[in-house]
Amino acid sequence: MKLAFSISGQRHAGSAVRVARQAEEAGYDTVWVTEDYCERGAFALAGAIAAATERVRVGIGVVNPWTRHPALIAMELAALEEISEGRAVLGLGASNPRWMTDRLGIPFEKPIGRLTEAVDVVRAFLTGEEVRFDGEHFQIAAGLAFTPPRTRPPIVLGVKGPRAVAMAAGRADGLLLSILSSPPYVASVRERVGPAMELAAYVALSVDPDVSLARDRVRPMVATYLGVHGEHEITRTAGLAAELCAAFREGWLAGSPRVDLVDDDLVDLFTVAGTSGDAARSLSRLAEAGLDVAVVRDDPGGDVEELLRLTRRLVPA
Repeated sequence: MKLAFSISGQRHAGSAVRVARQAEEAGYDTVWVTEDYCERGAFALAGAIAAATERVRVGIGVVNPWTRHPALIAMELAALEEISEGRAVLGLGASNPRWMTDRLGIPFEKPIGRLTEAVDVVRAFLTGEEVRFDGEHFQIAAGLAFTPPRTRPPIVLGVKGPRAVAMAAGRADGLLLSILSSPPYVASVRERVGPAMELAAYVALSVDPDVSLARDRVRPMVATYLGVHGEHEITRTAGLAAELCAAFREGWLAGSPRVDLVDDDLVDLFTVAGTSGDAARSLSRLAEAGLDVAVVRDDPGGDVEELLRLTRRLVPA
């Protein structure tokens, strides 16, 4: 299993560049730059990271074709390819109505169709040729003014539903799975996409000699994201009852995540928490289920150097 590090958009941009260099020195495969609203812009930060590193892949994880037109995405990616000398990875996702419509006022319709067309348009632009595209969501007659170093840099899709996973299986170079992707869910996705596609997933990591303390640190996050997911393939595949999913969802929507419902079994199922030995075994279960890359989430308030060293010990190079 390879390791990647996801830099928080809440981290100061200058600090993010330093952390990316530390991740490279620690032997990480990829540094992912998030673009949660309304945090630091992913492409500006990724460009600075690419200029300050030499080996590590620089991933955009993820942007969407609602706030960024596919032509703009292709322009940004092509420039990042030049800066990084061919180390860029594009992550695309469909976003969600809560942000697009409720918060930003953008109509959110047919997300899978829009994401599908966006992948095709970005790929066409990166060939350096003129693009003639007449789709349901995008109508384009344009092309890049230059040809990037690679005409087919990897595109990874951040999707989680069955229809979106099926679409990604035929179009993407990899999948970036959601936080709380359990071994059963990873195994289910792996079965559908085949052995060749790279599967990465965000992992919730909490390690401490005191098992109870390690678990307690992740319970609020588990409650929050089980509320975000609700009754979904991610939770159903993991074996959660519909009533429990509904309770988590209601708590999250009310602004009071149901931390009281997160027992030790749920922590062990959805996170990498416990002693170093517990965490190593949890990562091994994910690898056995078919996960290729564990994406460690940044904690801007914690000791990032210790986090990088710790995870490197759990997954030796």
